[in-house]
Amino acid sequence: MITPANICAALLTLIPFLASAFFGEALRRRIRSLPTSIKLALPSALSLPYLVVSLSATTFHWSWFFLYALLPIAVTLLLHQARRVDPDQTGTWRDYLVLITLGLAVDLRWFEPAWPPHLAIFNKMMLLNAGIYGFLFIRELNGVGFDLRLRLRDLRIGLREWTFYIPIALVLGLSLGFLHFHSHWPRLLQLAGAYLFTFLFIAVPEELFFRGWLQNLLERRLDRTQALLLTSALFGLSHFNKRAIHFNWRYVVLAAIAGIFYGRAWRQDRRVGASAITHTTVDTLWSIWFR
Repeated sequence: MITPANICAALLTLIPFLASAFFGEALRRRIRSLPTSIKLALPSALSLPYLVVSLSATTFHWSWFFLYALLPIAVTLLLHQARRVDPDQTGTWRDYLVLITLGLAVDLRWFEPAWPPHLAIFNKMMLLNAGIYGFLFIRELNGVGFDLRLRLRDLRIGLREWTFYIPIALVLGLSLGFLHFHSHWPRLLQLAGAYLFTFLFIAVPEELFFRGWLQNLLERRLDRTQALLLTSALFGLSHFNKRAIHFNWRYVVLAAIAGIFYGRAWRQDRRVGASAITHTTVDTLWSIWFR
């Protein structure tokens, strides 16, 4: 539902996300100059979208408010400690604890009951913003590639990996009965809207998490191929409960294979934008013609 409160909450959610994607280095310098106490407390402001939505919908609960206010601070504290004990950025248990917590909270929908119907996307984006603040501005993890000022090279790499994956997806998906072709041609505006929505709210968050953070960290402990395969397997498993009541093994298999090509696109230049283009093109094609 489009209401002034929901629009305000959307802006409060999108501004940190897009500012980090387009002005990340300037924000990093500004945050670096703040006193430590302010840097550690600042992410509590990420709870504002919940406050706006819940007060407007009369669904406010103190327990949810404290969770959304304190969880980003906990993430920040853990990654602040990780930076101190691991200046070489080889990865610590604190990094993986943050990733496990954020990943499971989104995948298992732990916090979605806090939101009115159809507004749970706020939960995903708020947790993503907590991770962005912690990893990019406190941990200052290098090699993430979260820069959405897309280049022509990002497009070439992203579409190249899409062309490699799509024959595999079609043959395997159709033979497993996961894909079902629909001879439908959408309006151009519908297609562009679906592509943009998928890019911003599905592909970029997932690619930032799995490639920019997880695969990036795993490459510091494993070789590149091992890190790619492990990340892809975990990416596939994160789809076990999508579009099914029980374990959706077909989705897991196809997503894991797709993750290999998404990971290849990211690691080419270590750019989230490139893998997000591959991911978005796959998802858009699937949602319009093969779902």
